[in-house]
Amino acid sequence: MRHALKLAKHAESLGEIPVGAVIVDENNRIIGEGFNQSIINHNPTAHAEIMAIEQAGQFIQNYRLVNTTLYVTLEPCIMCAGAIIHSRIQRVVYGARDYKTGAAGSYIDILTRPGINHYAQITSAVLADECSLMLSTFFQKRRQQKKQKKQTILKTIKDPFNI
Repeated sequence: MRHALKLAKHAESLGEIPVGAVIVDENNRIIGEGFNQSIINHNPTAHAEIMAIEQAGQFIQNYRLVNTTLYVTLEPCIMCAGAIIHSRIQRVVYGARDYKTGAAGSYIDILTRPGINHYAQITSAVLADECSLMLSTFFQKRRQQKKQKKQTILKTIKDPFNI
């Protein structure tokens, strides 16, 4: 999870939502890693988990990632949960819960839903405080930036020649 946090910090340095993901095999060897790239790639599917799954599949030359563990700093969303199921990841370990879109039990539970053809073991709240703080700080800064931008625009509208 510490490595996933480093990747999340890298994402934040690029202006992305700070989420990082790492996939390890049964020997605890990193076979895939990723961080959010939706903004810089103009791609809504470029979540950290998806990037890590793609890299792991290329690394082992298989679309099935059996006997692997995914570590991710934020609870996977529904899209990522679907990719986890399809890739047959054995275990998911996540940090911060996502009560708005989390699909591993916080909002909805896709990964252990009865009737699905693959179930992942879930371990939640690993380094949760650190993961949550990184996300909440990021969104706090982003809200402040938007507020300042709005104030600048309003000031310009009121007095366009005195900036």
